[in-house]
Amino acid sequence: MSEKTLRTAAKDEKAGRRRRWLPFLMTAVLLAVDQLSKAWVVANMPLGEIYRKYFGDFIWLWHVRNTGAAFSLGAGGGDFVRVLLFIVLPLAVMGFLAWAIVSPRSPLTPAQRWFCAGILGGGLGTIWDRVFRFSEGVVDFISVRFYGLFGLERWPTFNLSDSYVVIFVILLAFSLVFEKKAPENKEAKK
Repeated sequence: MSEKTLRTAAKDEKAGRRRRWLPFLMTAVLLAVDQLSKAWVVANMPLGEIYRKYFGDFIWLWHVRNTGAAFSLGAGGGDFVRVLLFIVLPLAVMGFLAWAIVSPRSPLTPAQRWFCAGILGGGLGTIWDRVFRFSEGVVDFISVRFYGLFGLERWPTFNLSDSYVVIFVILLAFSLVFEKKAPENKEAKK
């Protein structure tokens, strides 16, 4: 291999590495926005009181805490169970996502790496609360009216990190379902 070819390959590898690490910038921004919003809620909204209503009764901003998972599942569990299910297991999932984002062996497209970075940002926002607000619970503050669908008058209260996870999981799922497969090489089959 010529020296020029080696330099080009090294330059391409460095650019590829940079592209794989760049989605973590979005992860950091999402985590920061989530934590800043929660800090604002804690400082400005009384716990358990409706702070503001928008669009009539459709959206409420109110400060509540959740020591469980989605829909407050597991909120009554002991500390060991909460640490294992709500911190250790999610951290393992976040570690896998981080690997999928940066690994050159990952089958993800560049867009899917960004979607995983969004999930990572939301997941880390919730884990941050579970670690540093363990006894108080995750800060939730958005409540949406659900008009009795599925027996719910209001959707369970959530926060920005929950929204990030839902949005980016949907985007990732759509990208996986509708991903264009590379056309098969007909000449290779001959």
